Amino acid sequence: MPGRDKFCPPRRVRRGAALTIVFASVLAAGAATGSLGAPADPGDTGDRSVAIGRSAPTGHHEDVAEAAAEAMAEGKSPTEAAERAVSRSGDRWGAVYSEGEYEAFEEALDGEYTGVGLWARRERDGRIEVSRVREGSPAARAGIREGDRLRAVDGAAVEGRPVTEVVSLLRGDAEDAAAGTTVSVGLQRGTRVWSETLRRARLSTDSVTVHETAGGVTVIAVAAFTKGSGDRVRAAVDRAPADAGLVLDLRGNSGGLVAEAVTAASAFLDGGLVATYDVDGDQRALHAEPGGDLTRPLVALVDGGTMSAAELLTGALQDRGRAVVVGSRTFGKGSVQMPGRLPGGSVAELTVGHYRTPSGRGVDGSGITPDLEADKGALQRAETVLSGLGAPS
Repeated sequence: MPGRDKFCPPRRVRRGAALTIVFASVLAAGAATGSLGAPADPGDTGDRSVAIGRSAPTGHHEDVAEAAAEAMAEGKSPTEAAERAVSRSGDRWGAVYSEGEYEAFEEALDGEYTGVGLWARRERDGRIEVSRVREGSPAARAGIREGDRLRAVDGAAVEGRPVTEVVSLLRGDAEDAAAGTTVSVGLQRGTRVWSETLRRARLSTDSVTVHETAGGVTVIAVAAFTKGSGDRVRAAVDRAPADAGLVLDLRGNSGGLVAEAVTAASAFLDGGLVATYDVDGDQRALHAEPGGDLTRPLVALVDGGTMSAAELLTGALQDRGRAVVVGSRTFGKGSVQMPGRLPGGSVAELTVGHYRTPSGRGVDGSGITPDLEADKGALQRAETVLSGLGAPS
């Protein structure tokens, strides 16, 4: 989602890492981080992204931890020292979280977050538009609608900024992100320009929604891969009419738990490779479970906000010929982060490797090119594709 206010780290986190989508048994998003870690023992089921402190630290982690320890010994902030060390390392996706920030981040992956209930996307001209509003949320109660232009957050102009930064502004600093705190949002709808003061609330992520179009197509929209979302995708496929074409809408999906993305892939594949990845040079693979639906025509919808675990899933469906990919080029977040505990309790998410699609394509920095380009009207284009594949429309 670029733009889901539930997944972005607070502004105090290093800007270059404004969206680390946790990747692996996890991939935690956007707010998203791209983290992956190996379980430390057979008893670890890997439900979480990775057990903090239980994976062997890499050299990069050791350098950052050493900087934090030295700062503590000198009576300085270990978190700020770690942030400087990550910044100097050139790790584009590296990020440092306080203990409380990381706990909030993990809560988001469990399906809850504090925010205002809106999603955003960046248009080609740099405008930031509201792409979705959660029913019953503070944004919905204020009358904000899909398609409204987001002009400013707390007085800061947002046009031209990365969506991740905009979401971070909506999310607020660590001290200001609690339920009940307020954020001012500048909006425009047509010629009307106005401001709303929204009060942040505790919300559930509602990461998977399903609806049927007038043409009989079942649309499964996945906003993020939070805990349980993979099973919800599989259930939606099972419930869809036997002759229905399927659309898997991954637009604005900033990633999440990779295990959930693999489970979602299993809904459409009969086993086989989903992706490969490396952790400090150690090659590993992710496989779908057998028994997925291979009969219904499938279109995957993507855009520039499709990131990380969502790109991993898209690449698997495209490479294996299971789906026609429609939309615009995806974001290009194909790196793997691993979290590690630092002195003082903060957590550093640092890049340790990259993943590739089943055909060996790298995603980081390049994204995934759709089979058919479409911007506005992408869902209608998807329905046309499905009718050509034999699905009713």
